[in-house]
Amino acid sequence: MRVGVIGATGYAGSEVLRLCASHRDLEIVLATGETNAGKRISEHVPALAAAYPSMVFADTNSVFTSDVDVVFVALPHGQSQKIVPQLVARNVSVVDLGADFRLKDVNDYRTWYGEAHSAPELLASSVYGLVERHRKELVGATLIAVPGCYQTASVLALGPFLDAEVIERRGIVVNALSGTSGAGRAISERLHFSRLAGNAEAYGLLSHRHTPEIQQELDAELLFTPHLVATSRGMLVTAYARVGDATLTTESALDLLRANYADDPFVIVIDEPPTLKDPVGSNLCFVSARVDQRTGWLIVMSSIDNLIKGAAGQAIQAWNVANGRDETLGLPMTGVTP
Repeated sequence: MRVGVIGATGYAGSEVLRLCASHRDLEIVLATGETNAGKRISEHVPALAAAYPSMVFADTNSVFTSDVDVVFVALPHGQSQKIVPQLVARNVSVVDLGADFRLKDVNDYRTWYGEAHSAPELLASSVYGLVERHRKELVGATLIAVPGCYQTASVLALGPFLDAEVIERRGIVVNALSGTSGAGRAISERLHFSRLAGNAEAYGLLSHRHTPEIQQELDAELLFTPHLVATSRGMLVTAYARVGDATLTTESALDLLRANYADDPFVIVIDEPPTLKDPVGSNLCFVSARVDQRTGWLIVMSSIDNLIKGAAGQAIQAWNVANGRDETLGLPMTGVTP
C-alpha cells in the first residue's frame, strides 16, 4: 500500500513514519509538513535517517495529487475535517489520529471544542479505531478515527467492568498522568524546562475535551483529570468506580480482565500495579485492578506508551484489522527497559 502521512513533522506523525518503516505492507511515498516543506526527514528527525535518508517533506496540498492508497492524518483538532472529505471523495482510505471524526454527536464539537464541525456527514461513517472494542466494525473500514492516549488507557481499563455491569455508571473518577510528548511539538509555557523539570501539573479541570469521548465509549458519566509529568513518553491511568456487585473481589476483578483480554495480543493483565514506564517503546497496554471491600470502590489501572498505543501504533493496528492483516504486523510487542 502506498502511504501518505499528513502532519509528519509532529511527534505522532513522526512515529507513524518510524513504525511504517518496519511494516512490510506499508510504503511511505509522501510525508507532509507545512512549515518544513522541502526539508529532509533525516534533518528534522535524525532518528529516521536510516529509513528515510533522502525523502523530503512536501506541502499539505500535495496529498491531493499524489498516488496514495491510504493517508494517515496527524494534525491538531479542526484541521483534518478540512482535508478528509476530499480524500474520501477520491476513494482514498483515511486513518485520522486527531479528534475530528471520533464523536458521533455533532453538537459535542461545538460544546467541547468551541466550533462547529465542517463535515458532519462523515461522522456516521467513521469507525472508532480502538481495536480491542471495535474489531468487527473495523473490518473493511475506510475512515478510521483513532482514539488518543487518554481515551485508550481509560477505556481499556474501565470497559470490561462496565460491560459486566459490576460497577456503577455514575461517579467514576479518572486520574491520568501523561508524558510531555502528548502535548505535541508546539512550544508552550508549561513545557519550558525550568517549569516542567521536577514538576507535575493538573490541567483541563472539569472541561477537558476528551471527557465526552471517554463517556461516549463507556456509556458512563465520569470526572476526568489529566496531569502533565516530567517525562517524554508514557501514560498511567488510575480510575475509581463504585462497586455495584457485592461479590466482586480483587481476584475476580483480575479474572474478569484476563477473560476479557484473552484474545487481545496487546493488552497484558498483571497482578501488580503497572508503572508508567512498563509499556514505553511498545504497543502494549498493561492493566490491573484492586477491589477495596471496606469502602466499596474498584481501583483499575492501565499504562501505555502515549505515542504508540496512544497514537501511531493504534493507527497502524486499526489499519491492519481493517485491511485483513494480522493486527500485530509492524508493531513492537516489547517495551524498552531500563
